[in-house]
Amino acid sequence: MNQKQIRARIVLLVVACCILVSAGIQVPAQPAKRPMTFMDVIEMRNVGSPAVSPDARWLVYTLSSPVWKAGKSQTDIWLASMDGAVNKQMTFTKDKNEINPHWSRDGKFFVFASDRDAPAGAAPASAAAGEGAGGGRNQLYRMHPDGGEAEKITDAKDGVGAFAFSKDGKWLAFSAGKPDEQQIWIFSTENIDLVKAKPLTKHATPITSWRFSPDSKTIYFLSPDSVDKADKDRKEKKFTVKIRDEQTPASHLWALDLETKQEKRLTSGTEYTVTEFTISKDSKWIGFHGGSMNRYEKSTEARDYADLYLLDVSTGKIERLTKNEDIAESPLSFSPDSSSMAFSAADDFKYFHNNRVYVRPVAGGTWKKLGDGFDADASVGFWSKDGKSIYFNEGMGATSQFLSVSLESGPVTQLTQVKGVLNVTEDEDTGAILVNYSDPTSPSNLYSVSLAAIPDRSAWKRLTDSNPQVANLLLGETEAIRWKSTDGALVEGVLVKPVGYEKGKRYPLIVQIHGGPAGADLLSFNGRWVNYSHVYAASGYFCLMPNYRGSTNYGEKFKMEISGDYFRQAFDDIMTGVDNLIKLGMVDENKMGVMGWSAGGHWSNWTLTHTNRFKAISSGAGAMNWISMYAETDIQRNREFYFQGKPYDRFEHYWDVSPLKYIKNAKTPTLIHVVEGDPRVPRPQSEELHMALKKLGVPTEFMVYPGSTHGIPDMRNQMVKMVSEFGWFEKWIKGKDTWFDWKTLNDTLKDDSKKSEKPGEEREAEPKSN
Repeated sequence: MNQKQIRARIVLLVVACCILVSAGIQVPAQPAKRPMTFMDVIEMRNVGSPAVSPDARWLVYTLSSPVWKAGKSQTDIWLASMDGAVNKQMTFTKDKNEINPHWSRDGKFFVFASDRDAPAGAAPASAAAGEGAGGGRNQLYRMHPDGGEAEKITDAKDGVGAFAFSKDGKWLAFSAGKPDEQQIWIFSTENIDLVKAKPLTKHATPITSWRFSPDSKTIYFLSPDSVDKADKDRKEKKFTVKIRDEQTPASHLWALDLETKQEKRLTSGTEYTVTEFTISKDSKWIGFHGGSMNRYEKSTEARDYADLYLLDVSTGKIERLTKNEDIAESPLSFSPDSSSMAFSAADDFKYFHNNRVYVRPVAGGTWKKLGDGFDADASVGFWSKDGKSIYFNEGMGATSQFLSVSLESGPVTQLTQVKGVLNVTEDEDTGAILVNYSDPTSPSNLYSVSLAAIPDRSAWKRLTDSNPQVANLLLGETEAIRWKSTDGALVEGVLVKPVGYEKGKRYPLIVQIHGGPAGADLLSFNGRWVNYSHVYAASGYFCLMPNYRGSTNYGEKFKMEISGDYFRQAFDDIMTGVDNLIKLGMVDENKMGVMGWSAGGHWSNWTLTHTNRFKAISSGAGAMNWISMYAETDIQRNREFYFQGKPYDRFEHYWDVSPLKYIKNAKTPTLIHVVEGDPRVPRPQSEELHMALKKLGVPTEFMVYPGSTHGIPDMRNQMVKMVSEFGWFEKWIKGKDTWFDWKTLNDTLKDDSKKSEKPGEEREAEPKSN
């Protein structure tokens, strides 16, 4: 609507309200806003898997909604018009999931994966399963954008994995079979109603990933050279011992001609294993990562030990493009006309330096480095149509912005100035631009806009409404603040004020320390179990999220300064931020707490052993002893960077930066959290902290959550973490009698009559511009 139409509508609404009042009809009042609760955090919904129709008029996407009673999330398909006028739910399968929608090339229908017809008792479906895990759960369904019942189009015994349409629209292919036996099956889209899918491959080993060539003549796929049948048999016979860093066979790249159905091997040998690949738009070139065959370099840090290669499809010739030992490069990206290629990697291939973009003609020549002078990471998002620029997203302070780098002159240009967090992507087929955006008062949603209009926030058209209930919540005012640290450097952080904040009044403070440490807290919507600041704000707390030394988004020097001096300056950065709030008359220095997860847990432990100014600490997955941590964790390379060597050569230094060395200084009541099988900061680190505090007589409790991930994987235990942590601070900061009560949590599952408001109803509305 234009401004004139908006004014006319407002006048009509006012007149209508006056008529209703004069007639004695009560106009419904807007619901009163209420504080944000733990359940609000749990029930936040997430938008995912956006797919633009071939005519760029429609968007299908998924919306995942936590179901508290079931203790899991449920995902449905939604449809939105690209002008923002329509947004409606397409699937309604309670307790089942619809995921990964793909449009047919003519735009007449879309296909998605779902476990809606899976037998009772089968393992739950997930997005990961839809990407190729099989498991007998997901099948493919077809649906038309104008609605109607979804039509099942596959009946694969062991379920369907990845699937895709060929670019010419003639074929729909999918993976099927047990995870260690997957092969490719195919439909002709002309006969999709009439015939069942036919097997396309009968490869000797499982196909792990695949894709159509842009010219639709070939399917390229990766497959291991062999399968250890004895190893497979022993696992089936319940000999389930795990071998650390077990050797696996090399995977290599193959081509399947869709006309002749003949397979052709494209890479071979034991020099490398192919881990991922991209194809040029003219289908003449393939870029791939060749990873190390060393069993100890094939785990979490695999990309650090891989190099880029270029394959000429017509000749089969392979050129090695990089040789950087332990420096990771991004996948190879080809220009729109396929004449050039680009990737991003650390500046001059030096570990942990800012990323730069490297460009070269595919036919040969020297690499040109782009982004010099830009004190942040330059990366490859998508190319301009003329191939003269590359667009990308990057964190800038407490925000994330959209930028471009010129291939002709090399400078980086910041294109947006949002006070929030955005991620801009281009739909490869239609050129449609999608913006995923969040700010302190708005959870992540998708917007459409032209490329040229991205800097103009008013030109964005909102397509999704992931969490409309947020409009009814009382949120703490959020802003980015700066202060001077002990060395005179400016440090920034995100401050969330108490709901109803009164200037001149002092409030309790919770310092929430982010993980990484190569990360940053941003001006996004704060609604996750890790820090949930608005719940604290609703209870009268300030929350400070400092971007301490070692954080990203503030330049290379700021990020790298903690190498060799891990805690000292960063700790000063945090404490000077606290002192600044006290000096400004905002915080009561006698009512302060600290919390963090991962690196935030490391700094919480350091704080515990280096000051007694805080009344309570919550340490999540934090390191205590860097000597033992080095061998226990699944990554070592970054530890060697931060501590300038291996512990076997620098025992004293590793011990000097271990909080455990200073544990006798600890006096602050400390709540400890860790996941049982955490691979990144393993449970023994938390055990060392807990045992020490017990022996020293410092009040402590230890929460161990089931799972094998670095974060708490399930919503029930995420709730336990939040409730217990909040109660811990309430007890030790505000003097409450108790800190945790299982009955309160149990009662959340008893009363069906107290249902949370449903955040998503079908909506057909006027276009929105924000």
